[in-house]
Amino acid sequence: MTDTAAEEWTHWTERRTASVSAPHGALALTGTHWLEPEPAGIPGLPGRWWAADGAVLVQADAVDGLRVKGTDSAVDGTVELRPDTDPDGDLLTLGNILLVPIEREGELALRVFDPESAARTGFAGIAAYPYAPEWAVPAVFTPFESDHDVVVPNADGRERPLAVTGQIAFNLLGEPHTLTVSRAGHQLSGVIADGSSGRETYRFRFITLPAPDAEGRTVLDLNRAYLPPCAFADHFVCPFPPPGNRLSVAVEAGEKQVLTR
Repeated sequence: MTDTAAEEWTHWTERRTASVSAPHGALALTGTHWLEPEPAGIPGLPGRWWAADGAVLVQADAVDGLRVKGTDSAVDGTVELRPDTDPDGDLLTLGNILLVPIEREGELALRVFDPESAARTGFAGIAAYPYAPEWAVPAVFTPFESDHDVVVPNADGRERPLAVTGQIAFNLLGEPHTLTVSRAGHQLSGVIADGSSGRETYRFRFITLPAPDAEGRTVLDLNRAYLPPCAFADHFVCPFPPPGNRLSVAVEAGEKQVLTR
């Protein structure tokens, strides 16, 4: 016996809540510190940090307490760290704090995840609309002649390229619509806004669609429209919807807002 669509959605919402509220989940992010070529301090952290040749470097003493995650090695001297874009990216710990080197568009930064962050300790759940089957609709994917980038604003106020791969076409409440989507492994993903955005729901949301079949058929389940990471912490870099990805209809499905105590 398999779960119904509504039961699967309930399990999905439970996994989402568990993921963002994990000790080093999205709610724990307290800072994204962009690094320069010259060594400098980061507030609240020991050592000196800088970027060089595609890596994050830190210089610290063993007594500072920085450790390479997964080993017993304390940072004692200068250590080169691979960012998250490397399959073997490095992580550091400082007590319960997790430090993650990241790379975005050729720029390097250090992210700080603190389980004691105010956002995590004050988290009361994710508000969501009840499951409604009418918001899960068939869609047809048409790829572009070639993948390309569109430049979109990001949550940090900067503009960055967003790789897009094609469009999905679907009917919603009796009206035809299209959305531009990107590849996410074998699946498709999109950044969308709608008539509820900025009022009943966060200012934009993300969606993920199953891999299309040979005819391009897939399913757009807006019950699984979810909040971007920047809804949980201001220090995430999230792309805004590309042109044409604002639906005129109010999508009363999916996640709405972060709840706090």
